[in-house]
Amino acid sequence: MAVNLPTDLLRSFAAIVDSGSMLRATERVFVTQSALSLQMKRLEETLQAPLFRRDGRRLALTPAGDALLGFTRDILALNDRAVRALTGDALAGPARVGLVQDFAETLLTGVLSRFAKLNGEAQLQVRVGGSAELLELLASDRLDVVLCMGPSDDPAALKTAPMQWLGDPALAELPVLPLAVLEPPCRFRDAALAALDAARRPYRIVLETPSLSALRAAVESDIGVTCRATTVLGRVIASPEAVGLPPLPRVAYAAHARPDPHPTLARLSEMIRSAVLEL
Repeated sequence: MAVNLPTDLLRSFAAIVDSGSMLRATERVFVTQSALSLQMKRLEETLQAPLFRRDGRRLALTPAGDALLGFTRDILALNDRAVRALTGDALAGPARVGLVQDFAETLLTGVLSRFAKLNGEAQLQVRVGGSAELLELLASDRLDVVLCMGPSDDPAALKTAPMQWLGDPALAELPVLPLAVLEPPCRFRDAALAALDAARRPYRIVLETPSLSALRAAVESDIGVTCRATTVLGRVIASPEAVGLPPLPRVAYAAHARPDPHPTLARLSEMIRSAVLEL
């Protein structure tokens, strides 16, 4: 009697191998760790062979698991080709988008809303985080499209914008500059501190937060001065040099996508790129 290998179990198996652990694999296949363990037990029982062994804290493949991996990739690739051929442009899984906080509000109410209306069958999963975190998730196949910040010479840059000092100019005239910043890692924080240190401008951090909304409130309520891009936060200090604030570098708005994306994901990526160019 023929033994059938369920593709959902094979997809979970490949996710564990690619991510290196059960825990990280849960972010790819969207099941709990306990459910993932049960899936692997079912797969081992189906094949009557152990697929993983413990190597310290990591999971390593047994000879049977290593042999199965090549077949798994071929089966999943053929499965995905068949689904795409029979369903046209329909996206089988979710569209996974990563955004830095700076773009979350604008794009969630704009381009992502339009995408959802134009692609009623698609499920959106949006992750808001720092640039480094989002790029790591993209590299590990846990995101499909990422919009983040980068250096001005970033090859993935869609456009660059000036970093500017924002806040009440009267605060900038104080002997010690009250500074409001996001928690590290943050490109704007690093640029502000580096510029102030290079100019030997005294400052003290009066507010540190992980939230862009809290940072905006701090600037609007005159708690401190910050450094940001004007497309995200207003209250530009028009003549920073007049109040002793040093010049700042430019920042890139960078878009990244997984290679050879599904047509629906390619359209989403293009919509995001167009929206950024209009900022």
